[in-house]
Amino acid sequence: MTVFISGGCKNGKSYVAQRLAKSMRDGALNYGALYYVATMKSTGCEDDERIARHIREREGMGFVTVEQPTDIGGIAEKCDRGGAFLIDSLTALLANEMFPPDGSVDGLAAQRIIDGIARLVCIAGGVVFVSDYIYSDAYIYDEYTEKYRKSLAEIDRAAAAACDAVLEVVYSGIIVHKGYKKMECEKRFREIFDGASFVAGDYETLY
Repeated sequence: MTVFISGGCKNGKSYVAQRLAKSMRDGALNYGALYYVATMKSTGCEDDERIARHIREREGMGFVTVEQPTDIGGIAEKCDRGGAFLIDSLTALLANEMFPPDGSVDGLAAQRIIDGIARLVCIAGGVVFVSDYIYSDAYIYDEYTEKYRKSLAEIDRAAAAACDAVLEVVYSGIIVHKGYKKMECEKRFREIFDGASFVAGDYETLY
């Protein structure tokens, strides 16, 4: 099972993703090893607090944490094939790849990540990808920021296409844009997420 999760900042995406990935290891899917693939590089106190919160949230859940700020496809050399992977997040991964420490801008970063996603999906038993939805505001950004947003959109589209299910986390609700019937959300998801509301998205009939 492969799942792509998107949504606004601090809407609970990581909470949903952690429980979904754990269900892959513990439930009927039984993928074995459970990996939390951490992509964030801290840039200050706010990032430190966010990382610490995520560590607290997944404590005792059985995750093996693997630091992978770049080269997501390279995770295959570090982890057991057939395991369950939580990639948190594609947003941070792109920032690391696109804006390296030397101050340059890597215009090929998005395609490299897309290729890495395809490789990971092939070797993993299950994968949950997390990404931030950053496309709905009305600000006019500089050239580099717009390039980043466009690149993330390309990655998100590729990940969504490669996955069995696509979820959007909106506060306490989950919109299932793809794979609603396959995931049996009304039963299975309610058990995992303590009765959170689930809705099939407008485009679900396409899948």
